[in-house]
Amino acid sequence: MKFIKGYNRTQTCLFPVSLDQSIDPDNEVRLIDLFADNLSLQEFGFKTIFVDNGRPAYHPADLLKLYIYGYLNKVRSSRDLEKECKRNIEVMWLLKNLQPDHNTISNFRRDNPKAIKKVFRVTVQIAKNFNLIGGKLIAGDSTKFRAQNSKKNNYNQKKIDRHVSYIDKKLEEYNHVLAEEDGDNKQLIQHEIEKHQGRKKKYKQLEQQLKETNEAQISTSDPESRQMIVRNNITEVAYNVQTTVDEKNNLPIDYKVTNTNDSKAMGNMLRRAKSILRTNDFTALYDKGYHTGSEFEAADNLDIDVLVAIPKVAANAPNPEYNVEHFTYDKESDCYICPQGKEMTTTGKWHLAKTYRFKRYTTKACKTCPVKPECSKAKYGKAIQRSEYTELINQNKERIENNRNYYRRRQAIVEHPYGTIKRQWGFSYILTKKFKERASADVGFMFIAYNFRRIMNIVGKNALKKYLEVLILLVSGKYRPIRLKINLLKVIKYLRKILTSYFEGCLNRLKFDQNLLSTGGF
Repeated sequence: MKFIKGYNRTQTCLFPVSLDQSIDPDNEVRLIDLFADNLSLQEFGFKTIFVDNGRPAYHPADLLKLYIYGYLNKVRSSRDLEKECKRNIEVMWLLKNLQPDHNTISNFRRDNPKAIKKVFRVTVQIAKNFNLIGGKLIAGDSTKFRAQNSKKNNYNQKKIDRHVSYIDKKLEEYNHVLAEEDGDNKQLIQHEIEKHQGRKKKYKQLEQQLKETNEAQISTSDPESRQMIVRNNITEVAYNVQTTVDEKNNLPIDYKVTNTNDSKAMGNMLRRAKSILRTNDFTALYDKGYHTGSEFEAADNLDIDVLVAIPKVAANAPNPEYNVEHFTYDKESDCYICPQGKEMTTTGKWHLAKTYRFKRYTTKACKTCPVKPECSKAKYGKAIQRSEYTELINQNKERIENNRNYYRRRQAIVEHPYGTIKRQWGFSYILTKKFKERASADVGFMFIAYNFRRIMNIVGKNALKKYLEVLILLVSGKYRPIRLKINLLKVIKYLRKILTSYFEGCLNRLKFDQNLLSTGGF
């Protein structure tokens, strides 16, 4: 039986192939190369000037290309990237046969979180230039990425007390046995006592650190990571990454790495979205974790419409018909009317809760009301607390009720990037260790890779390549106009022509498909 045979490994090629010829013209590494060459790395904050002593440094553009390629191909470990430099022909072409070691690769990501964020902003700008971002409907959400810190190395006061209590109990047992033992056993017991005393000292130091920092918990491997609920009652030591995604093509326009929950995140993310989109004429969708009065106030101050899912009421009446939502508020009289037609009034005094102020509304009619057992279990009858943010909360409720189908699009928009990054690519954890800034660099490369891949898939490699080539000419014309003799207006005209022809082609294909559908061509 005949088989296809390979070449003899020792045979010399008569016509050797160059490294450039071994890479296909439409290979995505050429796009990565063009993309990185378009960036003003020094303006972004990458270090490009080094002292001329010792071994020369690697240019940040080369290391940036390596990382973008790695994240696009599910490789992000610095040691794995080091291996790729020596065995992957695409990486050899991209880096021109440079072979940085894993420390150099790792330090580049560690030292440039802010500059990496600016590279992500460039991908958003490219998407805008291709009209891939609508800027009319955005969705916000967060996702947890596990940190490089085990649950075992995360402590709160309750856990410390439990460990110290166990150690005290063991020390008491050892001291009791030590009083009755002698010889070799005595030395072994004394060793165990010293070991437990050392552990107790460590826990006391952690307790002191908790008190000094005024934090609820502390992580020893990655100090800024926190134990959070991932789903249901499952917890992980993780970082919480806030994301804003545009509805038109499910492209992330912003991200922020935090170690807190969602309750106070919406206002800040909306301010950033307004700055990025340069408008507040959009609607933002969020889930019930963002349902906080102060955040509604922040959205109102920004003049942005938000639709936030309404959480279930924690305190229900014995009979649901007497829940607070069935009590009518009279704004002019500043009172509530209960289902029995009685007025519930307030003294006008503002009371302080943990994060907001409220007024308290009561009525003496509760004492003699025949339905009191159905309305409230309290001894003196029902009391309603009206927050200073209630008006804004009610406005959100009205928007939700009037736009239920609109709100249902939230999950499909914002979960799209998470599904790709965490499930398809396997990036469910933070690779870097110690502090939010380093975690932000890792997350930044994830979203750079996602946006780059998404843009390539939507507009096509050829359109993106032409766009990047024209940008290079534009930059070259700006800084070296005499040598290259480039007419700036012609470059802009050519760039506009590329984009126009691309979208005209898309429109023609859409019309063709519609005609086929109408004539039964499918």
